[in-house]
Amino acid sequence: MPRTQAITPRPGPGAARPGPRVLRWQAAYATLGVPQAAAPIAFGLMALPLTGSVESGAAMVFAMTTAQILGAVPVSRLGRRFNGVHYLRALVAVRTAALAAVTLLAAAGAPFGYLLAAVVAAGGVNGAAYGYQRLLLNHLVPRDRLPRTLGVAATLNEVNFALSPVLASVLGAASPVWAMAAITVLGAGPLLLMPRIPEARGPGRRVPAGAAGRVPAEVALWLFCAAAGGGAVAAVEVGAVSFALAYGLAPGWAFLFASVLCVGSVIGGVGVSLRNRVPGRGQVAFFLAASAAAAGVILAGGHIALPLAGAAVLGFFLPFLGTFYSLVLDELAPPDRRAEMFAFLRTASSLGVIAVSGLLALLGLQAALVGSTGFLLVAALLAVLHAALSRRGGAARTAGPAPDA
Repeated sequence: MPRTQAITPRPGPGAARPGPRVLRWQAAYATLGVPQAAAPIAFGLMALPLTGSVESGAAMVFAMTTAQILGAVPVSRLGRRFNGVHYLRALVAVRTAALAAVTLLAAAGAPFGYLLAAVVAAGGVNGAAYGYQRLLLNHLVPRDRLPRTLGVAATLNEVNFALSPVLASVLGAASPVWAMAAITVLGAGPLLLMPRIPEARGPGRRVPAGAAGRVPAEVALWLFCAAAGGGAVAAVEVGAVSFALAYGLAPGWAFLFASVLCVGSVIGGVGVSLRNRVPGRGQVAFFLAASAAAAGVILAGGHIALPLAGAAVLGFFLPFLGTFYSLVLDELAPPDRRAEMFAFLRTASSLGVIAVSGLLALLGLQAALVGSTGFLLVAALLAVLHAALSRRGGAARTAGPAPDA
């Protein structure tokens, strides 16, 4: 029977309290996201002089996230026989080399297709890298401290998502190539920051093909919701340059829209850390409904203050939802498939990104906003239905069978 009750973090193996290794993990997690945070603006500014179109930057994001989707599971499974830290560093090294190639190709004025090939190589390892980064946290922190630790990680990650677009915009205004070079160097952070974890070795050959544990059907719901959230965020972040142009601003002001969303996320991450609790299914349904309403405000447009306010509200709920998704997958996934499930989580968000990036590249900003809002609304309705069914099932189990007459 699938588990539908609220998640209760329970003590498990790991350090009794956060220490230097956890702090290094936090820093590595934040820097791991630098390329993804800055890429929408960096790619847009870099593609503009090469192709004359901002939408070409969205096409680069589309290519990178497509490769991430295709590579997440197979690349994750390849790492089962290796130490998790060693494998993570290898994945980050591959991504760094690919992003360095993007930088050099752009500096040389190479054909746009070559840049697409390089970002595909970077994206192919990105989902698995996230999966192993998250999996390694289970070796450092006991389960009852995971919500707070993930809340801190979300806060640092959103600080990164707030500052990286600014960095890309400021450096990109002077030289898009130098902006890409800085992003590449910062994204290599986990190579040096990740602590050693000798015990973080997977099951290797001991899990034969087809023998992995079964994944509950509930996982699909939360992956769908993560995809919807990723699409809503992409509408703001990937469309940031288009937003700036639509409101009569210079392309360099693109960071304003993404930064407001990330400031809201920072505030939400602080809230998650202070609560150190996992929200129930009903609360998650409310968070998704509020996020859908915020996306609707962004779609409605009007004065520039309205989409900025909607982006802030959308960002506020991201850490609450992201922490829940991470912990519910940790709870539901079989131990031998957790790295895959965490990679799936990043892949689900990427599916949302790729859908909205595709709409942006093909049909423009308005179509991307309509699609992302509808996607998030469907997710909210499914979460509300699931919460209602969970409560009904819990009430039936509490009542138990009727007594004999």
